[in-house]
Amino acid sequence: MFEKLFLLVKNNAGMAIMNNPVIPAASREAVLTEASSSIIDVLKNSMETGRVNDIIKFFQFSGSYNQNLVSSMINKFANRLNKFYSIDMTAAHDAANSLIPAVMSQLVQETNSDQPKEFALGTMLSQLNGNRADLNGLVNQMMVA
Repeated sequence: MFEKLFLLVKNNAGMAIMNNPVIPAASREAVLTEASSSIIDVLKNSMETGRVNDIIKFFQFSGSYNQNLVSSMINKFANRLNKFYSIDMTAAHDAANSLIPAVMSQLVQETNSDQPKEFALGTMLSQLNGNRADLNGLVNQMMVA
């Protein structure tokens, strides 16, 4: 799942990362990893702080619910760009705003598609919690509610 998320990030990275002159060419692959990690960290933190319901609703309602989740991802990624790659905060936010919403929109589409899914929400949440619990039943129950 994490590799697939990285590929979603990479496929959406065009102008935001790969063709962005403020991001050094030698750092672009690492920056893609930072973007993926920012998404994963925010989702994990939401789970650890008891906001699993917010995550489920975000995916259930095509990302229109709880835009704070995406804003947190944007801020986390922008802060990492600034801290680790010395990218001006305005440019870092521009890159993050260009990339993260597009990735999350595509992730929501993948999660909600009828195709065989690597991004099934229950599976994704179970992997985010280190497979300590199978969350498929909880997700299915909350999606019906």
